[in-house]
Amino acid sequence: MIHLLLQIFVFQCLFLAVYNLFLKKETFFGLNRIYLLVTPILGCILPFISLDFLQQTVPQEFVQQLPAVVIGANTFETISTNTGTWIPSFLDIYFLGITVSALFFLYKYIKIATLKAVVTIKNNDGTKLKILPNTNTAFSFLNTIYLGENISEANRLKIIAHEKIHLNDKHSLDLLFFEFLKIVFWFNPMVYLFQNQLATLHEYIADAKITAQESKASYYQNLLSEVFQTEKISFINTFFNQSLIKKRISMLQKSKSKKIAQLKYLLLLPVICSMLFYASCSNEPKAEETQTVQQSDSEVMNKINELAEAIMKKGDMTPEEEKALKLLTTPAQPGDKVYTSVQEYLNETADDSDKSFSFSEMEKVPTYPGCEGNNEALKKCFTERISAFVGENFNTKLGSDLGLTGRQRILVQFKIDKSGQIVDVKARAPKPELEVEAVRVVKLLPQMQPGEQKGKKVGVIYSLPIVFDVVE
Repeated sequence: MIHLLLQIFVFQCLFLAVYNLFLKKETFFGLNRIYLLVTPILGCILPFISLDFLQQTVPQEFVQQLPAVVIGANTFETISTNTGTWIPSFLDIYFLGITVSALFFLYKYIKIATLKAVVTIKNNDGTKLKILPNTNTAFSFLNTIYLGENISEANRLKIIAHEKIHLNDKHSLDLLFFEFLKIVFWFNPMVYLFQNQLATLHEYIADAKITAQESKASYYQNLLSEVFQTEKISFINTFFNQSLIKKRISMLQKSKSKKIAQLKYLLLLPVICSMLFYASCSNEPKAEETQTVQQSDSEVMNKINELAEAIMKKGDMTPEEEKALKLLTTPAQPGDKVYTSVQEYLNETADDSDKSFSFSEMEKVPTYPGCEGNNEALKKCFTERISAFVGENFNTKLGSDLGLTGRQRILVQFKIDKSGQIVDVKARAPKPELEVEAVRVVKLLPQMQPGEQKGKKVGVIYSLPIVFDVVE
C-alpha cells in the first residue's frame, strides 16, 4: 500500500514538473486546463496498471512465504493482545483525515452559502449577482457572482464580465473536482499544488477573453486601481488576488504561442510509457498468480549442468529424472514442450499427488491441528500457530552463547507432504548454529492435515522468515 501511495505521489510530481517546465508559460490555456484535470487522475491510475509484456522483460522471482516470525532474547509476541490501549492503524488515520477534510469543505461551503447580500439580482441566463455589504471582495462560485459594495461603479461592469467567463466555462466545477480529490487524498500535497495551478490558469483564461474585446492597458489599470481584499476559499474564482495580479499582467503581455509549441504535449508519451514500465515491473506479484523466473539460455544450461552433476554424485537418479535430464540437454524440435528444469518436467508428468502446490492454487490448504473454517480462516490460523510455535521453541540463549548482536535473519524452507509430515527442512542463516536450531524447531512441528487438490492429498512448500532480535 505504501509503495502504491509513493508511486502516485511521484507520478503526479512528474506530471506537474512537466507542466511547470514546458507548458505553464504557453498560451494554450484550453489544453493546459485539460492537462491539469487529467494528469492527477492518470497519476492515480498508472500504478495499478500492470502490462504483462513489460513484466516479462524483467526477471521476477516468486517465493511462497509465511509472515516473518520475530523472536527476541526475552519475549516473543505473535498475536496482538488486547492491552486496553488503542493504537490507531493506518486506516484509522486515513479515515480520520477524510472526515476532517470533508468537514472543512462543508465549513467553507456554508461560509459561502450564508453570505448576506444587500441586493440580489437574477439575470435571464440563470446567473445571480449578489452585492455584499461593506467590502470590496469580488469572486464567483457556480452560477453566482459576488461583488463588494465598495467596488467603484466604473469597475463593476468589467469585473462582472470577467466573472461571467468563469461561470460560462464552469471553472467552479474544476475546483470542486479538486476539493473531492483533497478529501480522498488529504495527505497528498500534489493535489493542492494542482488546484492552485488550475485556479491561476482560470484567471489567465478569463483575462485573455476579456482583453480580446478591450484595451489591455485599461484592463491593467482596472486590476491595479482597487484597494481590495481576498476571500481565502480554495474553490471560488477570486478576481482580486494579490499573489496573482503580477502573474496575470505578465501573462497578458506575452505573445500568443506558436502552434508548433503544441508539440510539447507529446512529452506526455515518454513520461507515461516510463511510468507504465516502472509500475508494471515494480508492482509486487499478485497473490493469485504463479510467478516464474525468466532465464537466459546460458543460465538454464548452467543450472541443468549443476543439477546433473549433483544427481550423478548422488548416484540414485531415477528413470524419470534420467529422462527429464535427457530432454533438457537435447535441442528441442519444433512443437516440442520446452522444460527449464528437471523439477518442472517431473511436476508436469507426475500425478497430482506427487506435485507441490502454493497457497494460491490450493482447493484446501494444509491445516494446523485445531484450526477450523474456510481456506482464509485456515490460512490465518496456520500462520499464527506456526509463528507462536517457533517463538516458543526457539532457543533464544543462542544469541548470548554465540556473542551475537542486533537482528539475525534466518530463512527456513519446508514442505508439508501428502501425509501431513514436515519434510525437506532447510535453513539459511548468518551462523551455522542458527541454521541447525531453525531446522530443529521446524521439524518439531506437529503433523498437519495435508492440503488437497482435485480431491487428492498434495504437498505444499513454504518459506518461513525468522527474525532473531538479539538483545544485549
